[in-house]
Amino acid sequence: MRLFAATYPPPDALAALATAVAGLRDLPGADRLRWTGEDGWHFTLAFYGEVPDELVPELGERLGRAAHRSRPHTLRLTGGGRFAHRVLWVGAEGDLAVMSRLADSATAAGRRLGLDMEQRAYTPHLTIARGRARHADLAGFAAALADFRTAAWTEGELHLVRSRLPAGGVLGAQPRYETVGSWPLGG
Repeated sequence: MRLFAATYPPPDALAALATAVAGLRDLPGADRLRWTGEDGWHFTLAFYGEVPDELVPELGERLGRAAHRSRPHTLRLTGGGRFAHRVLWVGAEGDLAVMSRLADSATAAGRRLGLDMEQRAYTPHLTIARGRARHADLAGFAAALADFRTAAWTEGELHLVRSRLPAGGVLGAQPRYETVGSWPLGG
């Protein structure tokens, strides 16, 4: 099954983000972006890809231990950015060092099971759109989010999430996410 570790912003932060994204959809060029669905907004901490069913329980145990060792931390959604012409995102501020250590622990859990894990520095972000064109201009959209900020919240839970990709050829289809396991931070 296709899995990743994540945290989710609370409903009030997601509602504020939905309002900001609605404004972005009115900007020139918005129709050339693939906007992510609100029900899929999350912070990916580690992406595992296809995980054999027999490894899922041990991955869950390892994530439970990682959550127990991590403390709840304060976050807020803030600003916008882009990864070249491919991804438009909203960032985070707050206890990012704690969030980064949790991401490192979630990645290490997969690596210890022999999963092929990416080797790059963690950048906390929540993807809101992807460029459809090879050279989509996302700079204006990121700039429009410069002053965006939500109220702070305390992140207190780690989730193991299954990603079900949409059937090919279905215009506008979004992945479906299903929580496989959740663990409180700090035990």
